[in-house]
Amino acid sequence: MEYNFCPRCGGRLQLRQVKDGEPERLVCEECSFIFYLGPKLVAAVIFEVDGGIVLTQRAIEPGYGKWTFPGGFMDRGETAETAASREAREEAGVEVEVGEILGLYSYEGQVPVIAVYKGHVVGGELTPLDETMAVEVFPRDGLPWDEIAFPSTEQALKDYLRSVS
Repeated sequence: MEYNFCPRCGGRLQLRQVKDGEPERLVCEECSFIFYLGPKLVAAVIFEVDGGIVLTQRAIEPGYGKWTFPGGFMDRGETAETAASREAREEAGVEVEVGEILGLYSYEGQVPVIAVYKGHVVGGELTPLDETMAVEVFPRDGLPWDEIAFPSTEQALKDYLRSVS
């Protein structure tokens, strides 16, 4: 178990089936608070510069050294669109105006749910920052498919290419 104590009263948490057919939940032995562990949301954005798709090479795990588009966990109180724009600034050095949602990606056994948007650059200069080793512009027909970081990256890029062709 990742958590041992109730965030409300400090009582001990135990795994217990609350409803038939649902997974076990963390329940406080003292106040009966149910600690729901929901998935975290990752917001990301795909955009192009000079006719090519911008990808970042990850400098952190998971996926160290592999390629993806800018994205990361949303902060509490932030919209997904704002988070996607912030991640482009933090990882690639550019201001991106986030447009329509491309897709929502989730996989069995994977914690984050990934919301991927289309966007376009409105300022800044491509440069690797905080969590990136490199930022590169890849031609649509020259993406590094064998070096893609995550299944969601691959699926979203394929969806993006279908949507712009």
